[in-house]
Amino acid sequence: MTESLLETKYLGGMVGSAIGDSMGQLAFHYQDRDKLKGALERLAELRYTDDTAMAIGLATSLINKGYIEGKDLGETFRLNFEKEPWRGYATGPPTIFSLVSSQGVTYEEAAQMLFGGSGSFGNGAAMRIAPLGLLFHNSQKIYELACASAEVTHAHPIGKDGAAVQALAVAQAVRLESTKEFRPEQFVSSLIGCARTSEIREKFELLKELLRKDVPPAIAAEQLGQSVAVHESLPFAIYSFLRYPSSYEDCLYCAIMHGGDRDTLGAMAGAMSGAYLGFEAIPHIWRDKLENRKMIQELALKLARQKLETTQA
Repeated sequence: MTESLLETKYLGGMVGSAIGDSMGQLAFHYQDRDKLKGALERLAELRYTDDTAMAIGLATSLINKGYIEGKDLGETFRLNFEKEPWRGYATGPPTIFSLVSSQGVTYEEAAQMLFGGSGSFGNGAAMRIAPLGLLFHNSQKIYELACASAEVTHAHPIGKDGAAVQALAVAQAVRLESTKEFRPEQFVSSLIGCARTSEIREKFELLKELLRKDVPPAIAAEQLGQSVAVHESLPFAIYSFLRYPSSYEDCLYCAIMHGGDRDTLGAMAGAMSGAYLGFEAIPHIWRDKLENRKMIQELALKLARQKLETTQA
């Protein structure tokens, strides 16, 4: 892969995820495509939620460390939360931050204490995973690295499995060439083969069947689920990408306009589409309005340089 192609895919993954998050947040208020477009034209800025704030934290930690280090990642998340607690965080992260501070436990131990000791199987670890999927897109250890990044906040096997599968989806999108034939069924089958929980595998088997039958988005959304549980949101995000692989815009609207956890659906689908199609495929009006765009782009380029340096070493 050439340096320029790597950079546009990394930029597409990071910016695509952030715009998906921001547009999904808007879709809670404008639940019609034309009304959403109209609102976007009036807005001076697209503001992102905790989904992107935590992706920024993951990218920052990866750039600083070069690998997943739980304490550094947890502290980066905590510091970013304390600077901007209004981003829309669920109760999990601040509870974990409090447990680490008050009880002297590790982030991983605090995450395990949630939900009566079972840990979270929400989609919070998957929504932020794009930087890891980009940086380790050709690593044999990507599944384990994704689990390590997830367990700082999500200790449940489903929560970790969902994050790892999303990382693999982003990685696969990076490796694929958008100028060649795209095979949705092959894409899904590779993810099914990597999933380690029955909940994720069963939903992806259903996803493959829905694609084969060309089931429309509204019905697919109902059958796959759109809750904050990762096995009830990630499958529809991937459905949206696989139904509209050649259009970032159509992929994103599919992900966010059918209800559910819209911002996270947008973040996950946007990461895959952007990583596959590249930065230039994202409508420039959306790119130009993205909050902190230059900072997000710089993080993406730093990840790309880090990848190139590692490859050349």
